[in-house]
Amino acid sequence: MRKIFAIALALALTATLFAGCSATAKNGSTGPVQTNAGAINTLASQTASDQTIKAPKYVFLFIGDGMSFPQFQSAADYLGAMADSDYMQAVPSLDDNQGAVLDGPKPLNFMGFETVGSVVTYDSNSFAPDSASTATSIATGYKTYSGSINVDETATKVYETITEKVHEQLGMKVGIISSVNLNHATPAAFYAHQASRNSYYEIGLELIDSGFEYFAGGGLKKPTGADKDKEDLYALAKQAGYNVVKTQAEADKITSGPVIIIDEHLADSDAMAYELDRTDKLWSLADYVEKGIEVLDNDKGFFMMCEGGKIDWACHANDAASTIHDTLALADAVQVAIDFAKEHPDETLILVTGDHETGGLTIGFAGTDYDTYLSLLDSQKISFAKFDSDYVAAYKENKTDFNTVLADIEKLFGLKAKGDTGDKLVLTEYELGLLKTAYEKSVNEKDTGMVQQAEYVAYGTYEPLSVTITHILNNKSGVSFTSYSHTGLPVAMFADGVNADQFDGYYDNTEIYEKLATMLAVK
Repeated sequence: MRKIFAIALALALTATLFAGCSATAKNGSTGPVQTNAGAINTLASQTASDQTIKAPKYVFLFIGDGMSFPQFQSAADYLGAMADSDYMQAVPSLDDNQGAVLDGPKPLNFMGFETVGSVVTYDSNSFAPDSASTATSIATGYKTYSGSINVDETATKVYETITEKVHEQLGMKVGIISSVNLNHATPAAFYAHQASRNSYYEIGLELIDSGFEYFAGGGLKKPTGADKDKEDLYALAKQAGYNVVKTQAEADKITSGPVIIIDEHLADSDAMAYELDRTDKLWSLADYVEKGIEVLDNDKGFFMMCEGGKIDWACHANDAASTIHDTLALADAVQVAIDFAKEHPDETLILVTGDHETGGLTIGFAGTDYDTYLSLLDSQKISFAKFDSDYVAAYKENKTDFNTVLADIEKLFGLKAKGDTGDKLVLTEYELGLLKTAYEKSVNEKDTGMVQQAEYVAYGTYEPLSVTITHILNNKSGVSFTSYSHTGLPVAMFADGVNADQFDGYYDNTEIYEKLATMLAVK
């Protein structure tokens, strides 16, 4: 068996080598080094590159940061649960063999795209990579270390991005949208080149220098530098010819670039508000995509990258409800592109993917066996972040008593200290004990007697009270998390429109760049 496998692998690698030589002779560039694991898929993609492939005029690349199969599937399952009037009775009682039949999930719009693929996300030093390195792979076709943006492992070689290439070589206009900071890792990977993703000021300077026509979403992080001693990035952007807009009223009037639109109602860490906290009066991610189309549309086409960044942030905090709502917000943004594509059916390519998975989200929990009760997540009215800022901060200042806190928890998360035994939102004595311990840790800042490792497993780096509330609600709903960090799960790739079939299969994230570069014919 080993001999047969070795022969097959050798043949695949030999074929790949010759295909690579053919591609080099054709386009004058060897491109990034491919791994053996991607040999067969590389061969397929290179064979396809020898064929005539139509170049899309309009490219939409949506990246759900931290979004893998569990994130969009839980969002679809949640919609299905909310739409099913018999959902809470879906599990038959012991004396009722008929029961109710679960209607099933309500797939998100992109889950119906014509092509679905699966993408491997590892980077140069981890199977559980970070956003900087994975976005680098998507944008340039190269692997690098976690924390690095568009440079090699020695930080001495710079990689040019797909957006820089289409902007310079093809004259396409470029838009970058993110629900988090515009100089955060994922958006930065489409215009910046830094050894550290934390070089926010330097990344901001590259944003300005990019000349891209449209930036929108969260605010710039550390706009006057880490020590607040540098010239303001917004002022420098204006000097460079950017129209810097910070209100919705101004943004509504914008019809052309170059422009930087900062969300008027910034929330935690100067990012856009979580979708769960957003009111109808506030612009959504979809609104920024719609405005981006208006600004970017031209005869040479455009390339738009839109990141749903707070999916990742919610998963880091193990907040399932916020995760689901921000995933739905990304789907709303995708719908804008879908509607645009209906008017340009033979010119548009829409891609929806993730950079990595965050949190180890799982649909299922040991305490609920085979059952899930996802509609319970509808009881949560605000994100963990808003609860931290608007409630826990006040609890600490006023030393609010536990019973008052419990009343707020019931109002905002649906969890009740007392109630009917059949009410799944009623807290058990064990769960009340967990909340009491977390309350003492957060509000009274008391040593709870937990050893450091156990404390991290319970709370991570988050507010103990907030994360305990979401953990309890998650588990009652039948979902759970394994980590406060990233995991090594592959992510999905959904493609629709021009050349969508090129994104079928199971392949490495570097091949996303390769496929785009081939069809757009950039050097």
